[in-house]
Amino acid sequence: MAKLCTLFSSSSGNSTYIGTERGGILIDAGVSARALENQMLAAGLDIAGVAAIFITHEHSDHIKGVSVLANRYSIPVYATAGTLEAMAEKGQLGRARHDALTGGIELAGLQIECFATLHDARQSCGYKITLPDGRRIAVCTDLGRLTDEVKSALSGCELVMIESNHDLGMLQNGPYPYYLKRRVMGDSGHLSNNVCGDFLPELLRLGTTRFVLAHLSRENNFPQLAAATSRACLEMAGAQNGIDFTLAVAASAAATTVVI
Repeated sequence: MAKLCTLFSSSSGNSTYIGTERGGILIDAGVSARALENQMLAAGLDIAGVAAIFITHEHSDHIKGVSVLANRYSIPVYATAGTLEAMAEKGQLGRARHDALTGGIELAGLQIECFATLHDARQSCGYKITLPDGRRIAVCTDLGRLTDEVKSALSGCELVMIESNHDLGMLQNGPYPYYLKRRVMGDSGHLSNNVCGDFLPELLRLGTTRFVLAHLSRENNFPQLAAATSRACLEMAGAQNGIDFTLAVAASAAATTVVI
């Protein structure tokens, strides 16, 4: 049995645990170390079983607690070379052990690979994790556009955690300044509910049966709206909720667990 547990998921902070009985990994640590410790404890997760922290990119909502957490528990940090360089330039790694990913790596019985994403960061990425039984999980947020590389990486994954950041109407008519609206809607920004939902039937055809919508904007989205949009797209493609697929929305500051 394996589980994906989103600990935090929003523009205020992101962190996801993936693991089995043998241990697991964290993808991002975008809140304080204390908040992560408390959230893991509440979710019944043992931080001593975390084999590594994998970083998607250097924005603060993904790395805020990395240095303290990594040093406190001697957890190694992995990311792309560009992300590590950007973090080091700003002193965001501290004394944490770190290494650049150039291919796959195996930890706690999990095979972890990264794939490039389009975002306004130095060298952002998503992660694909192969479980001991061969099934795969993908974590893919903070991407302005679904590139061929992203689509290929997600193809055939049993469980996909994917960004459904904003409702386009809410964003366009909301409080963000114009430059920020353009950033969010751009090719290196964030996926809207509609773009995410339109892509899910393709993933379903390629083998994905469990979907987790993540990184929802608190200002420009509602969990119910994101879920309704994706569910409608899947059902219009002929799929039945609870039979052909399951759909969850990651809570912004509470644990959301999916077991596979």
